[in-house]
Amino acid sequence: MLTLKDDVVKFRNSISRGIYSSIIKPIFFKRDPETVHDKMLSFGASLGRYAISRAGTRFLFGYSNEKLKQKILGINFENPIGLSAGFDKNAELLEIIQSVGFGFEEVGSITGYPCEGNAKPRLWRLPESKGIVVNYGLMNDGCETISRKLRNENPSGVFGTNIAMTNCKDNLSIHTAIADYAKAFKSFADIGDYFTLNISCPNAEGGQPFSVPYRLDYLLDIIDEIPTKKPVFVKLSPDISPKEADELLVVMKKHRVDGIITTNLTKKKDNRKIIDENVPSVGGVSGKPVQESADKLLSYIYKRAGKRFILIGTGGVFSAADAYRKIRLGASLVQMITGMIYEGPQVVSEINRGLVELLTRDGFKNISEAVGVDVW
Repeated sequence: MLTLKDDVVKFRNSISRGIYSSIIKPIFFKRDPETVHDKMLSFGASLGRYAISRAGTRFLFGYSNEKLKQKILGINFENPIGLSAGFDKNAELLEIIQSVGFGFEEVGSITGYPCEGNAKPRLWRLPESKGIVVNYGLMNDGCETISRKLRNENPSGVFGTNIAMTNCKDNLSIHTAIADYAKAFKSFADIGDYFTLNISCPNAEGGQPFSVPYRLDYLLDIIDEIPTKKPVFVKLSPDISPKEADELLVVMKKHRVDGIITTNLTKKKDNRKIIDENVPSVGGVSGKPVQESADKLLSYIYKRAGKRFILIGTGGVFSAADAYRKIRLGASLVQMITGMIYEGPQVVSEINRGLVELLTRDGFKNISEAVGVDVW
């Protein structure tokens, strides 16, 4: 049931949305995307350093409701909406994310060694398609620097650590690539709440070798041997077929894999949802162009293995209706980035409030009751 507080939040969000759409977004979208991203990271990190700025941010963007709370794999989530990996590569925003309204964050991708990523430019907007082309190439400070920082800071809130292999020629060797994953995995064995093995980055020199079942089997053999109490997720590409998904599921069921994230960026540029002209040939596409394929894979995997794995849905989440669709297709949690860039930071609160409204309409007492109800 919605309350007076919900009405106040709705009014507050409408003001924030108006300011963002009419003033802030037009300014941002006239500037280089990576420059804007870097400045927002710096600003968000500054807000997170002080109690008063965290409280002010929470006043402007926060929202909570008992219907949205879940305990999943031993982790308490205040709400199901998380910031996806790729935005906060070096774990700079962990102290402010909850105040913005997110229930959790996934930092990274983090690799075994520092990585400068691909050459600039490596970030482009597709405003007509409501997407972004990303070609960062796993830029990050490396597992040693980031893990040391997080040990010193001991951040609050729920967060996952997204692990990938360093984008370099050495990792064209499968054995070297596995050792790279293992190095990063060990560095975060007791840091954060869950792991994600990113086997589907479309922008690394070595491609996606662990999307091949027997190679994933080799990787997970090594990961299984590393002591950790953290749940392990695997992040899949939206471009795999049902047959390929089935083969990967067979492998994951044999190992210490607790969940699956559907999905990463799409490499398919012939997507009918991409309507902008002059789309870069490099990189992967996020946002609305990936939504349909991500939802199809989510539904398929839930149908095939929904009782074995916890699923996190990501790709094309711009509204409560988008998030609710993923939940009803099998996602216990939902992640986003591009929707926030296009709609504004208040969209997190809008989505969570909208989910409560949809749950109430459909007679659900808790978000967990709606998971997978549209899949049969």
